[in-house]
Amino acid sequence: MSQPYDRVAILGAGAWGTALAQVAAAAGRRVILWAREREVIEGVNYRQENPLFLPGVSLNQAVRATADLEDVAKADLILAVTPAQHMRGVLRQLRPFLNPRTPVVLCAKGVERGTLALMTDVLKEEIPEIAPAVLSGPGFAKDVARGLPTATTIASPDQELARRIVATIGLPTFRPYVADDLIGAEIGGAVKNVIAIACGVAEGRRLGDGARAALITRGFAELTRLGLAMGARAETLSGLCGLGDLVLTCASMTSRNTSLGAALGEGRALKDVLAERRSVAEGAESAPAVVALAAKHKVEMPISAAVDAIVAERISIDEAIAALLSRPFKAEGV
Repeated sequence: MSQPYDRVAILGAGAWGTALAQVAAAAGRRVILWAREREVIEGVNYRQENPLFLPGVSLNQAVRATADLEDVAKADLILAVTPAQHMRGVLRQLRPFLNPRTPVVLCAKGVERGTLALMTDVLKEEIPEIAPAVLSGPGFAKDVARGLPTATTIASPDQELARRIVATIGLPTFRPYVADDLIGAEIGGAVKNVIAIACGVAEGRRLGDGARAALITRGFAELTRLGLAMGARAETLSGLCGLGDLVLTCASMTSRNTSLGAALGEGRALKDVLAERRSVAEGAESAPAVVALAAKHKVEMPISAAVDAIVAERISIDEAIAALLSRPFKAEGV
C-alpha cells in the first residue's frame, strides 16, 4: 500500500474544488482550500459552508480556507482545480512559493484558448520540474461532496505517484482508478463539455431522447478521433474519464454545460445566461480551442464545430441543427 500524503491543498474553491476538499478531508487528510473570495473563506472557516459555489452542503471541519498561495505551497499534494482558461496565471503565481518536489494534480477539464495547450502542457511550461498527474472522470460536485458514490481516473506516467494520490483521496464512495495516459484523460474531459452543450441545446429545443442519444454517440466518436490523433489510447477514452464522464454530463441538467445548452436551445442569449452564473461552463470556453485542435490534427468534429459556432454567435441554433441533419449519409465507423 502506497504511503498517503498528509497535507492536501485545493487550488480553486469552486463547486468541484470544494467537493474534492470534502473527499480529502473524509479520507483523513489536513486540507487547505485556496479561494479568492472573502465570502467563501469566511463561510468555510466560520460556518463550514461554501455559500457562493456549493451552498447547502455542510463541510468537514478539517477543511480550512485561505487566500494565501504560500499556505497552498506548504501542502504535500496540490489539486489544481482552477478553471482551464485561468490555470496558467494561477500556476505562475504559485511557482515562487512551491517546492519542486510537491506533486500537482490537474483537475480542470479544458483546452487553453490561443495556445491550444492541455493543462499538462500548461504545467510543463510554467513549472517544468513538476511531474504531471490528471484527475478526471464522472461526478457532480454536490453528489461527491455529500458522499454519494462515483469513480474517477488518476493518470500519471509515474505510477507510484498515481498510487500515492489514490491512497491519499480514495474512499469507498470515491474510487480512483490508476492510468498512465495523460492525453486520453485530458481530451475526454475537455471534449465531453463541448458535446454536453449540444445535448443541452437538443433538450432546450425539445428534440427528444433519440437526438440526445445520437449526439452522445457521435460526440464520443469525435472525442475518440481527436484523442487517437493526439496519441491517446482507445481504452482510456472508453473508460471513466472519456465515455463515463461524457454519459454523465450529457444525461443530466445538473451539468453546467448541459444546462447552458438547454438555455440556449430555449432561445436565451448567451450573455444573459452567463450573467446569472458564478460557475464556469468549461465547454463554452474550450469549444474554439477544441475545434482548432481538430483542424490542426485534420480530424472531423462537426458537433463540436456547431457548438463553437453557436457560442460565438456566428450561426443560429436552427441553422446549426439544419447543417448537422443535412450532412451526407456514411458508414458509422468513418
